[in-house]
Amino acid sequence: MSNNQLEIRSVSPDIEQQRPRSPSPVHPDDPLNGPEHLEFNEDDDPPTPRFMQDQGSWKKWKWVPYPIRKYGKAVLKWMRGPQNPKIWKIEPLFPVVQHAPLRLLDKFLPNRRHQILLYMGYVAVWIITFAIVMWRGQVASEVGIYGQPVDIGCGVAYWSSNNGCGIDGVNCRPFNASAFAFRCPSNCASYRVLNPRAVGAEEVIYAPLVVGGPPDPVNEENPVYRGDSFICGAAIHSGIISNSQGGCGVVSLVGQQEDFISTNRHGINSVGFDSYFPLSITFQQGVECKAKDVRWSLLAVTVVFTTVLSLFTISSSVFFFTIFIGIFWQVGMASDPPAYDTIPGLFSDILGKFLPAMFCAWVFYDKMGVRRTLQGLTAQIDKTVLWLGGCWVGALTNYTFDFIPIQRLTAHDLDQQPGAKAALSIIIIVLFFVVIGQIWCFRQEGRLIRYLKLYALFLLGIIICLALPNLNLRIHHYVLALLLVPGTSMQTRPSLLFQGILIGFFVNGIARWGFDAVLQTSGDLQGDAQLGSPLPVLLEPIINATLSTITFTWQASPGVRYDGMSVLVNDVERYRQFWGDEGSDHFTWSRDNDSSYNEYFRFGFMSGTQSGDYTKAGIWTTDLSWTAPAAGPSRMKRRALDAHEAEPVPRSVWK
Repeated sequence: MSNNQLEIRSVSPDIEQQRPRSPSPVHPDDPLNGPEHLEFNEDDDPPTPRFMQDQGSWKKWKWVPYPIRKYGKAVLKWMRGPQNPKIWKIEPLFPVVQHAPLRLLDKFLPNRRHQILLYMGYVAVWIITFAIVMWRGQVASEVGIYGQPVDIGCGVAYWSSNNGCGIDGVNCRPFNASAFAFRCPSNCASYRVLNPRAVGAEEVIYAPLVVGGPPDPVNEENPVYRGDSFICGAAIHSGIISNSQGGCGVVSLVGQQEDFISTNRHGINSVGFDSYFPLSITFQQGVECKAKDVRWSLLAVTVVFTTVLSLFTISSSVFFFTIFIGIFWQVGMASDPPAYDTIPGLFSDILGKFLPAMFCAWVFYDKMGVRRTLQGLTAQIDKTVLWLGGCWVGALTNYTFDFIPIQRLTAHDLDQQPGAKAALSIIIIVLFFVVIGQIWCFRQEGRLIRYLKLYALFLLGIIICLALPNLNLRIHHYVLALLLVPGTSMQTRPSLLFQGILIGFFVNGIARWGFDAVLQTSGDLQGDAQLGSPLPVLLEPIINATLSTITFTWQASPGVRYDGMSVLVNDVERYRQFWGDEGSDHFTWSRDNDSSYNEYFRFGFMSGTQSGDYTKAGIWTTDLSWTAPAAGPSRMKRRALDAHEAEPVPRSVWK
C-alpha cells in the first residue's frame, strides 16, 4: 500500500452490528441523519443568540461595556456555586472511639429524664468545686503586726503618677518608717507600661516599671527600688514572690536612696538610675507569709469539667451555653479578672457584664451560625479539641497571644511599638488565606452571595464610623467576634477551630474590659500619651560654680491657655509657679558642693492645675556642666489601664 494512502482498519462484525443504521437521504434537501431525539441536559444553559444576550435581567446594565458584563456574569455564576450544593458535615475519624462516650451514656442512662438530672447534678458539683477552690485561695496567713495582707494590683506603686505627689512629694509622705503587708496576683511580670515613662534620661516603654534592685549583683539581699516602681513587679524581681503563683510579703519605705542598680532577675530587667530619689522601698526578709494565687487551680477545674461535658453531650445548645457560661466566669473571676478591691465587688462586676453577654451568646448561637456548626456533630473528640480547645486559646489571650507585640490597634501604638507593624502584616496574610478557604466552602454550600451581602453591610458600617467627625473607631475583642463569627457558620474542622477562638475572644474581651465604646474621642484613646502641647523654650542657664547653683529662664508663654511653669528634678516636681507670682520668671536650683550625682531636669507648662507635656531631660552633670534636653516631649505617667491600678498605695494600709 502507498504511504500516501490512508490505512483502512478492519472493524469487528460485532461492533458493526451494534452501530445504529439509518437510511441514507434520498434527496439533497432531506434532513441529515442523526438521532431521532436530541439529548437535553437540564443543567446545561441553552444557547442564546448574541442579539438576545442583553435582554432580561442584564438589560438595565447595557451602559456597562460588554466585556465587563460578560466577566461579571461569569463571576456571579461562579459565586452562586454548583447546581447541587454540598452541605458540609464532619464525618468522625475513628467513629468507634469518638462515639464511645455517647454509647456509654446511653447504656447506663438511656432515659432522657435521668440524663437531665445528671446534667443538673454535674453543673452543681462544678459550681461547688469552683467556689471551694476560690474560697481557699482567699485565705492568707496573717503577718505579725501587719495583719492580713492587702490585695493589690500589678500596677500599684507608692509614688503617684506625673506630678500627683505635689511639690517636693508632699502628698506622698511619709518617705520612710512605714510598711504594710501586701498580696500580689500571678503574672505581674507581664504588666507593662504602654506609653513612655521617664526615668532620668531614659524612657521606659513596653516593660515593667521596676527601677533598682539588690545593690550587690551577686546576691538578692537588701534590694532597694525607687518609690515609683510597681510593687508586685519589684517583689518578683527581688525573689519575694513568684510570677507564676503570686504571693505576699511586707514592703517598707526607706526614704531617700541613691544609685539604683539595673539587674536582670526572675524574668524582669530592672531600670537603672544613677541619681537620688526621695522615696524608696525594700522588702523585709524572712517574713512568714503563706498565700497562693489559685487561678491555675481554678483553670484546671474548669478545663476538666468543660472537657468531660464536651465529650458526653451531643446537644449543641447544652454544649454551647454551658461552655460559654463556665469559661466566662473562669476568665472574669480568675484567669484575667478586672481590677477589684474585694471578691464581692469582683462578683458584682462580672455579674453586671454577664447578663448582656448572655444575650450576645444567644445571638451567636441562633443568628450567627453557631447552631449550624454544632448541630448534629457527633465527632466528640474533634469538637473537644478544635472548638473547645480553640475557645480556651481565645479566652486566655493574656497568656496565649501575649507574645504578639500588638497592644492596641491604633496608629499611635503601631508606630511606637517595635515589631507591631510586622506582626500585623503576618496576621493579615494568615487571615487572607483563612478567608479564601472559607469563601470556597461557602460557595460549595451555595451561600456565598448571601454572606457577601452581609459583610458588605458590615463594611459600609465601618466606613460610616470612620467618616464620623471627632470620633475614632476602636475594634475591640468582642467586635472582632461579632464581625467574624458569621463567617464560620458551617460544619468543617477549620470552622470549628476558628469559631471557638472567636467565641473565646468575645468572652475575654467582655469579662475583662466590658462593652467598651466602639466610637471613642481622641482624648479617650490618648490615655496618658503625649498631649501634643507646646514645650517651654529654655534660655541658656546661668551656672554658679562657687555656690553650686543653676538658674533657668525661658521664653514667654505660647498663649493665654498656659498660665504657669512646672519643673521636675529627678522626676520629682520641685517648682510650680504661675505668671504674675513672685519668681515666676526663673527657677534656681542648688546642690551640695561635694555631690557626685547627675541631676535631671524637665520643664512643662501648666494650665490651671493640669500640666502639659514635659521636655526630655536636661542633665546637670557632676562637673557642673549643662547638657540641654533633646527635642520632643517625655511623659511622666504610667498607662491608666483602670482607676485601681493607676492609684498609689491606699493610705489606710500604711503603718
